[in-house]
Amino acid sequence: MNDLCAEIGYKSINHFGEQLCGDHVDIIEQDENSTVIVLADGLGSGVKASILSTLTSKIISTMMAEGLPLEECVSTIADTLPVCSVRGVAYSTFTIIHLINNDTAELIQYDNPMIILLRDGVNYDYPKTEMSIGGKQIYRSNIKLRENDIFIAMSDGCPHAGIGLAFNFGWKREDIISFMETLAPAGYTAKTLSTILVDECNKLYGNEPGDDATACVIRIRKREPMNLLFGPPSNRDDCDRMMSLFFSKEGKHIVCGGTTSSIAAKYLNKPLKASLTFESSDVPPIAEIEGVDLVTEGVITINKVLEYAKDYLKDNESYEQWCYKKDGASLISRLLFEEATDINFFVGRAINPAHQNPELPITFSIKMNLVQELSECLKKMGKRIKVSYF
Repeated sequence: MNDLCAEIGYKSINHFGEQLCGDHVDIIEQDENSTVIVLADGLGSGVKASILSTLTSKIISTMMAEGLPLEECVSTIADTLPVCSVRGVAYSTFTIIHLINNDTAELIQYDNPMIILLRDGVNYDYPKTEMSIGGKQIYRSNIKLRENDIFIAMSDGCPHAGIGLAFNFGWKREDIISFMETLAPAGYTAKTLSTILVDECNKLYGNEPGDDATACVIRIRKREPMNLLFGPPSNRDDCDRMMSLFFSKEGKHIVCGGTTSSIAAKYLNKPLKASLTFESSDVPPIAEIEGVDLVTEGVITINKVLEYAKDYLKDNESYEQWCYKKDGASLISRLLFEEATDINFFVGRAINPAHQNPELPITFSIKMNLVQELSECLKKMGKRIKVSYF
């Protein structure tokens, strides 16, 4: 088994004046190393289109993940979706990317803009086989994956951006390729790349999109482990065991919490150097311990990271804040959201006496909930998470 993994991110904007998006992305994991991603674009926009695309993506992704043949998936879609009384057609267009063992990508494309593949930062013209299933012309490709491959799947709202405004005939696929080629070397995450692309489409539409527009980006990268220590153990005698397990793990090490960082410094026999500089008014200063990649305060900092994580999964609007700031929450966010693929949480169950003050809104259960919620958010980002309690 190789050490590659897929980072997946997507963003959509709705047709101007519509509350629902007519595009839908579904991601289903077959196992730890194989994933089915479906981007469906429902006919028209609004409620009908949203139902069509959701049905299409759900049916295809579920059937593909169960290993059923493509022909059966497509014929099921044709038989299931209702016929539009106006246009007389009964389908939603779709793009399927089936990642197999993080080694091969099977691409199946029907009437959506062709997937763009950037390899070594430039457009790669991959081979396609044309086939007919149930009267539908479908293109199929099998591609051996390489590190730093970037797949960009889109609904037709992306190449249609700017028709009659910025361009006479829209933002052509070639223009999108050139735009994304300039971003590829920067090392942005899949989520950030999809956000930048869709935001650019929105600008070309004059912030009033004439169609639903969705971009789904898959970035192939090497696995990057990360370890986060949060809180001292409930039994003081477990301090050395907890530290030994934490520091023996491969990858970067983040220590959160005042007492926790004191225990880590003592274990490493290194001084704890606290900073008095507030990089951000709502996040406590960071500290330094030789042998630790990042040392921060605990609950307040992690709570801010959770805020950023929730936003990252929605509109990613806070990206402009945490992508460059030097405060503890921003630094943790960059490490967990952008660098890490596999994250190990080491969580101490000790009750902090400082948190027992009834004037403080911090309780033991809040601390545990923070870890649980942050873990769930990171899982939705496609990270592998392991939480160990002490």
